[in-house]
Amino acid sequence: MYTFKQLIAEAIGTFFLCFAGIGVIVSTQEPVNSGAGLVAIALAHGLALSIAVSIFAGISGGHINPAVTIGFLTTGRISPPLAAMYVAAQLVGATVAAAACNFIFPEEAVNAARLGIPLPAEWVNVPVLLVTEFILTFLLMTAVFGTAVDERAAPMKLGGFAIGLTVAFDILCAGPVTGASMNPARSFGPAFIHNHFDFHLWYWVAPVAGAVAAALLYHHVLLEKESNE
Repeated sequence: MYTFKQLIAEAIGTFFLCFAGIGVIVSTQEPVNSGAGLVAIALAHGLALSIAVSIFAGISGGHINPAVTIGFLTTGRISPPLAAMYVAAQLVGATVAAAACNFIFPEEAVNAARLGIPLPAEWVNVPVLLVTEFILTFLLMTAVFGTAVDERAAPMKLGGFAIGLTVAFDILCAGPVTGASMNPARSFGPAFIHNHFDFHLWYWVAPVAGAVAAALLYHHVLLEKESNE
């Protein structure tokens, strides 16, 4: 029963992030034309993630991202079966969020924004995409470990806030470059609903690699080494 609660938490938490992120991007297009720009898009993602992590951290850990879950898997913080179920729940949450936005917003806006799918700019090649998404997710996973895993940060209670802000500044920095996904579920949901899978594989490879690299570095160098002194 508790596992079921964890999966529901991961699905709803991912819905928080994806509904807000997709919605604000689609709303920038005609005929809605909300006037939201890059700052609003970054804030929508960052605030939604911050709130979702704050709500669900006590139930599921608030992963809300397959890359984060796989990072935790590589450091032994989640079992492989539960990690697989977490990823499935996250993909479901993201897909439902994308379907909801697809239903709510006008077809013209949805098509113009490609349902908010994170995609590279025209001038971005695959190596640039991979390096950028790797760095962005490395920073995100470092924030996760530093504020939500490392017990030395517990008195500051900054987990959800710091993680959300990391996503926000990542989008401000590289949203115009790759869409700043950092999250395979965030890429998968709208890609599945809109049936647009161009570059999709790389939006799994780079975030997972970045999250795993950050998790291993923090676990073996920053966390264990300092805590054992």
